[in-house]
Amino acid sequence: MAKNQVKISANVVDTVRPKVAGEGRNPAIDAVRALFGRITTPLLPDDYLKLANPLWSARELRGRVVEVRRETEDSATLVIKPGWGFTFDYQAGQYIGIGLLVDGRWRWRSYSLTSSPHADGAGRSRTITITVKAMPEGFLSTHLVGGVTPGTIVRLAAPQGNFVMPDPSPASVLFLTGGSGITPVMSMLRTLERRDQIGGPGHIVHIHSAPTESDVMFAGELAQLAREHDGYRLTVRTTRTEGRLDLSRLDDLVPDWRERQTWACGPEGMLTEAEKVWQAAGIGDRLHLERFAASRTATHGEGGTVTFGRSGKSVQVDAATSLMEAGEQAGLRMPFGCRMGICQSCVVPLVEGHVRDLRTGAEHEPGTRIQTCISAASGDCVVDV
Repeated sequence: MAKNQVKISANVVDTVRPKVAGEGRNPAIDAVRALFGRITTPLLPDDYLKLANPLWSARELRGRVVEVRRETEDSATLVIKPGWGFTFDYQAGQYIGIGLLVDGRWRWRSYSLTSSPHADGAGRSRTITITVKAMPEGFLSTHLVGGVTPGTIVRLAAPQGNFVMPDPSPASVLFLTGGSGITPVMSMLRTLERRDQIGGPGHIVHIHSAPTESDVMFAGELAQLAREHDGYRLTVRTTRTEGRLDLSRLDDLVPDWRERQTWACGPEGMLTEAEKVWQAAGIGDRLHLERFAASRTATHGEGGTVTFGRSGKSVQVDAATSLMEAGEQAGLRMPFGCRMGICQSCVVPLVEGHVRDLRTGAEHEPGTRIQTCISAASGDCVVDV
C-alpha cells in the first residue's frame, strides 16, 4: 500500500488529504467529501466534521461502541455503529480491523464480523458486531472484553477476507469450528437464516468444540437454530471430558463429509489436521480454512533498531517482534489487514538492512517489498513507512 516517496516535513503531511477508506464505492458520498475538501482547504475536512459528530470523518472509518454483551466468562460481543463512509454489504465470514486508543496509543487488531451483512443497512439496524475472546497474551482483546465502555469511539478498517460462503449456499455444508473459531461461521449462519437459505434435512452439519459447555459462544442461539431448522444439525464436543475431535474418525459423525463443502476455523492443530485429512482424501478444494494467527518458525537472531523512514521514528525490538508491532509500539498507524501474511495490505518497501520472514526464516534484502505483519528485524533496518 505504501509507495516510495521523498520524505517531507510533518506539517506538510498533516495537510495532505490521505486516501479515504472505501473511496470510489459511493459517488454521492465521494461528491460530498470533495465539496467539504474544497470549502475547508487548507485544513482537512476532518477538522470540521468531528466538531459536528465524532463519527464523521473524511479520512478514516470510525465507529461508536453502543453495547457490550457478555457471551461467556472470557468473551463478549461489541455492537458498533459505524460512521460516515461505511457500507454494510460485506460478505459473511469476513473480518474487520478495529483500532482503540489505550494509554495514549492506538492498538489495532482484526476480528471476524459476527453480524449479518445487508445492503447499506436499509430497513435494518445500522450496526455491526464483533465477538472477542480475551486471550492471556492479547492486550487489546482483554481490554475489549473487560474494559471498553459504550460510547467509546474506535477506528475501523474496511471489511475483507476470503473465508466466505457463496450465495446461494452449496447443497450440503459442513462447519468445523473450535473455540472462538465459531465467530466467522456465526455470521454465515445468521446470514443463511436471514435469507431463508437453511434448507431441508442434511443441509448443514456443524461440529463445534469447546473446553466445556459454558465456554460455547452463542450457545443459546445455536440451540435455537437447531430446534427451528431441520436443515441445521449441531454437535458440540466438550474437549475436557470428551477429548479433542479425531478427524480420522469423522465418518462416525458425518458419513458424507467427503461430498460436503467444508468451512473450518479454530485452533491451529485442528486446521493442520484437517488439511492433511482432506488432502489425503483428494478433496482439498472442498476445504475452506480461516486462521487467526500465522505459524511461525523458531526465533533466530537478535532483532535490531527499526527506523520508519517517513516519520523518522525508531524503535529497538527483539527478533520475535514483527515490524508491524514495532511500528505500533512507536505510535505509528501501520497499514494492515489480516495481520498474518495473507492479504498483502501491509506490504511496504525495505529501504535499508535485512528482515526475516517469521514463518519461513527467509531473509529479505534492501529494495524488496516486505509484509510487515510477518517480518522481523534481522539487524538494524529502515522501512518506508
